[in-house]
Amino acid sequence: MSDDKIEMFDAVPGNRPGTSRRSFIKKSSIFGATGALGLSGVMNLAAAAGDDRDDDHRQAGGLTRGDLEILIAAEIAEALAVTTYTNIINTSPFFSRIPSDDQGYLAAARQEEMSHYLLEQSASGQPSPYKTFYYPPDMFADTQTTLNVLVTLEDAFIAAYLVGVRRFSTPDLRVTAARIMGIESDHRTLARVIGPDVSSTDGGPIAEITGFAGKPESVAPPNNNGYERTLCWTEIKQAVEALTPFVDPTAAKVAGFDTTKAFDFVSFTPTLPSALGAFTSYSGC
Repeated sequence: MSDDKIEMFDAVPGNRPGTSRRSFIKKSSIFGATGALGLSGVMNLAAAAGDDRDDDHRQAGGLTRGDLEILIAAEIAEALAVTTYTNIINTSPFFSRIPSDDQGYLAAARQEEMSHYLLEQSASGQPSPYKTFYYPPDMFADTQTTLNVLVTLEDAFIAAYLVGVRRFSTPDLRVTAARIMGIESDHRTLARVIGPDVSSTDGGPIAEITGFAGKPESVAPPNNNGYERTLCWTEIKQAVEALTPFVDPTAAKVAGFDTTKAFDFVSFTPTLPSALGAFTSYSGC
């Protein structure tokens, strides 16, 4: 990536009977495994199935097929993240009633996720193959659902970038994945901070949030991890399968998502909260 490009960067359904995070993941995994949805096919345009870290099989730009597969999956995740934060800010009723520092976190997270997307797109040389997303019913209307899905997604993003730490072919790419994962960890904690600040008008204060594990977890303390959760993912295809209901209408319907509403990813030029936290370079210096 050129210095010029670098310098440009200055769910679960809520508490619904009969639906669980585990059933959602089981359904999405079935669809991902059968290839019925086509998401795996799209990923194969970027890389052959499985991980290829052989230096003799590097693509243009010095990437292996496995590197490219991870980058494209990350772009899908970041486009989903940007879309999620954008719609929380623009459409969720609770947003205007939470404290200004909570609003600031959500606004900054949107900028950061967009920066991640542009970095990955610059590295891969291609945009996300998916730019329309689906969510559970009442995603942006019911605050409990919003926070459940937001934390679930951040859990998944953290685990996906840890796959990058494990599977990327070069130290620079692995360090970059770790640097982005750290930001996703910030987002997960800060999303949990919002719970107690939700007003009674919006169903608050919210004392428990259900993330990827499918179990309600107390928001006290919001930083409740001693170590980041890997979700036992060792291959990027596991992250792709988990995200499938958010991008494919057939899988979305199976998972109980609202397929009558589709939300589009809209790219923009981000402004990071502080120049000290800018990308700078793959080495970070």
